[in-house]
Amino acid sequence: MENEETIIALETKLSYLEDFVNQLQKVTVEHTELIENLREENRLMAQKIRDMSDILEGDIPNRKPPHY
Repeated sequence: MENEETIIALETKLSYLEDFVNQLQKVTVEHTELIENLREENRLMAQKIRDMSDILEGDIPNRKPPHY
C-alpha cells in the first residue's frame, strides 16, 4: 500500500511538473517572438533617426567642426 501511494504521489507531482514546463515553454516562445518584434521596431526607428539626422545636418548653420 505504501509503495502504491508513493507512486501515485510521484505521478501527480510529475504531471504538475509537465504542465508547468509546457506553460513555461509557451511563455518563452511568446517572449522570444515579442523580443524579435521589438528588435525590428528598434532597428527601423534607429534608421529613421539616422535618415532624419542626415537630412537636417545640412540645415544647421554655424556648426562647429567635429574636432571641437
